[in-house]
Amino acid sequence: MATFALVHGAWHGAWCWDRLVPELMTRGHQVVAVDLPSDDVTASFDDYADVVCAAVGDSPARDLILVGHSLGGMTIPLVAARRPLRRLVYLCALLPQPGRSLGQQMAEDGAMLDPDYALGLSRTDPDRRTWVDEERAREHLFGDCDEATAAAAIARLRPQATYPYRLPYPPDELPAVASSYVLCTQDRMVKPDWSRRTAPDRVGADVEELPGSHSPFLSRPGELADVLDRLADA
Repeated sequence: MATFALVHGAWHGAWCWDRLVPELMTRGHQVVAVDLPSDDVTASFDDYADVVCAAVGDSPARDLILVGHSLGGMTIPLVAARRPLRRLVYLCALLPQPGRSLGQQMAEDGAMLDPDYALGLSRTDPDRRTWVDEERAREHLFGDCDEATAAAAIARLRPQATYPYRLPYPPDELPAVASSYVLCTQDRMVKPDWSRRTAPDRVGADVEELPGSHSPFLSRPGELADVLDRLADA
C-alpha cells in the first residue's frame, strides 16, 4: 500500500483527479489530491511545494509517492528536497533545470511543447494565462476524452499565473530519489519524444508509456491506476 499525493498541472485543480482517486483506493492505496494556488500571481513553485507538504503532513516516507502532472513536474522535486518519500512520478510532465526558469526552457527548447497550444490562450492579462479557445483546449489537454468529459473539464479550467515561470529553479541539484515518468503517446501538449529523451537524463526516471493524450486521469483512469499500482511495488 502507498499514499499517493496527486499534484495537478496548470489551469487545473484537485477536481481533475476525481476519476483516478477511487481507482487507486480500490487497489488498496490512500490518496491525497492537492489544490495548488495556481491563479495566485505572487505564488512561486516553492509556495506550491509548501502547499503539498502541508497536505501530506507526516505521511511515512516509506509510503509516500508524489505524482506531478504537466506543470506539477516543477513542484514535486521541491517537495522531495524537503522531506523523504518513496518515489516521484512525472505524468506527461515538464521537468526542471536547476538555475534556469521554465520560461527560459519554453523559449529555447522547441522540442518540449507543441507550440500550437499557445494560440488558444488569452494574453490580455500579463500575469495570467487563460484558455479562450475551447477547441484548442480540447485538442491539447483532453484529446482522447469523450465530448461530455472534455466539456466538463474545460468549464472548470482556471487562469494560470505566469510568475513562477519567470523564476530560476532554486535547487543547485535535483534530489536523489527514485523517479518514474509516465508519458502518453498521443500527447499534444508535452511532446512524447521529448519526454522519452529527457526524463532519463534529467531526473534519472524510468519511462512508462500509455496510449492517449495529455490527461489520462480523465480518459483512462483504470489504466493509469494500474501503472501507478505497479510503480508502488517497484
